[in-house]
Amino acid sequence: MKIKAAVVEKQGAPFEIRDDVELAPMGPQDVQVHMVATGICHSDEALRVGDAVIDYPIVLGHEGSGIVEKVGAEVTQVKPGDHVVMSFYACGVCDNCLRGIPTQCENYAHNNLSGVRPDGSSHFTIDGKHVADMFDQSSFTTTTVVRERNIVKVPKNLDLRTLGPLGCGYVTGSGTVFNTLKPKPGDTIAVFGTGAVGMAAMMAGKISGCTKVIAIDIVPERLALAKELGATDVINSKDVDVVKAVQDLTGGFGVNWAVDTTGVTSVMEDSIKVLAQGGTTATIAVTANHIDVDTWNDLCTSDKKIVGVNMGDSIPQIDVPRLIKFSEMGLFDYTKTEKFYPFDQINEANADSRSGKTIKPVLVIDPDYKPE
Repeated sequence: MKIKAAVVEKQGAPFEIRDDVELAPMGPQDVQVHMVATGICHSDEALRVGDAVIDYPIVLGHEGSGIVEKVGAEVTQVKPGDHVVMSFYACGVCDNCLRGIPTQCENYAHNNLSGVRPDGSSHFTIDGKHVADMFDQSSFTTTTVVRERNIVKVPKNLDLRTLGPLGCGYVTGSGTVFNTLKPKPGDTIAVFGTGAVGMAAMMAGKISGCTKVIAIDIVPERLALAKELGATDVINSKDVDVVKAVQDLTGGFGVNWAVDTTGVTSVMEDSIKVLAQGGTTATIAVTANHIDVDTWNDLCTSDKKIVGVNMGDSIPQIDVPRLIKFSEMGLFDYTKTEKFYPFDQINEANADSRSGKTIKPVLVIDPDYKPE
């Protein structure tokens, strides 16, 4: 079937909305989704500009939300009319998936970042020629087909326009704290960067009972929102020495935990320097940058640890509903980071994301959708 999709024709090209994109037929484990909205993530921009190896042309997008239109014969978890949020695809049968760690799926790269579907087929074509996909999802479309394992069923009374980013940005930041770092009540945490991922990590630190939740950024408006969303302290790293400021806030000890969402070399290195003895920093940005680590003083003598985390070590079918519950309790007010844009303003929305003007742009693909 023909659909409308935002296509990136070549590396660095802008998004072009085309109505001649052919969507692949459904298989027995597939779900056809009418797209309502989708978040724009920095990972989309990284693939658009070629920071990761990918084919072009490509249809990006991986924070989609929508309504199920059709299901394959083997689908058991959803039916037509159900509302869903989409996330990454994991095979479900490799050793890591069976251990309950789908973000470490042994086939993760092929299933999500190879540009083809898990079975090697094309998700999209134009005039019979292959068009690459992302996350076996590609939510910058009016309709898409995903595997059952890509989706999370959500209550129909919730506004689908706000929910898509729960499938990546928000679950990545919060999951890094909840699932990987696992701070205890009374611990301290510093979050570098207050974009969507950083805000989610910060709110998760607050929910976990950290007595110091320190948000670090260079944009005053973002720091003000971080304070509103639960940061106990904020630091503008443009104005002060971050390491000294964190030490001052923690009686000279440093923090137990740190999360870097920026991918900037100097900032990632600061996230190690602010740690207390035995502390851990999680580096979770999509970046080509490298860091210099003092293995003797930091990793050995100070017993500090650096961990990488993919997608918050999350199980979307568990973690997304958990975030929805926290939101309903007033503990995870993620919608304050979002701004809606019409689908045809995708390039403007992406530019606002890139510049930091908007924390989480959300493309409204179906303008006729009304929350129930």
